[in-house]
Amino acid sequence: MINKIVNWYGKPIILASASPRRRQILQLAGIDFSVQKSNYHEPGDEHTRPDILVQNHAKAKAFDVAVNFDDAWIIGADTIVVKDDHILEKPKNKADAQGMLRRLSGTTHVVYTGYCILNSNNKKYVTDVEKTEVHFHQLSDDMINLYIDNYSPFDKAGSYGIQDFSAIFVRKINGCFYNVVGFPIAHFIRCCLANLKSLL
Repeated sequence: MINKIVNWYGKPIILASASPRRRQILQLAGIDFSVQKSNYHEPGDEHTRPDILVQNHAKAKAFDVAVNFDDAWIIGADTIVVKDDHILEKPKNKADAQGMLRRLSGTTHVVYTGYCILNSNNKKYVTDVEKTEVHFHQLSDDMINLYIDNYSPFDKAGSYGIQDFSAIFVRKINGCFYNVVGFPIAHFIRCCLANLKSLL
């Protein structure tokens, strides 16, 4: 459907991510794409501004995958959760997840998703970023443990996924819901409309 609005100039679209959530969001918009997982390892660098960091990671993922395609649009993306200027990565274990969710309990944090659209033919690209504030209710230890024991926090930055049971943690959000899930689809489509022609 979105192909009636966005001109992809006949190029295939490759998502440089194995994230099922990003796949679902792109599918929601009716984008016809293939998936090629990036092998780029995201180094921790809290000295870089979060909005710049996610764009740098998204660009690196896109360029990592681009070597496999002569003439395609490569989409890279990276999402981080930031609380009090500290980046909350994916939790290493249950104790780590508990600590993160206690830290987020009753407070506000920020989710950043950076993305890159790369033309693998000429290496022209554009990056951008979306920011969403998320406000959590106070969470009891019972609620935190129920979530960790029955859902999948270990592959999610900040130890939660707003699209699953942890939706009940959320008091309100300021910004794009899909950005918190992992990909700001409305922002991305507008970036495509404004920039794809200049990347040819």
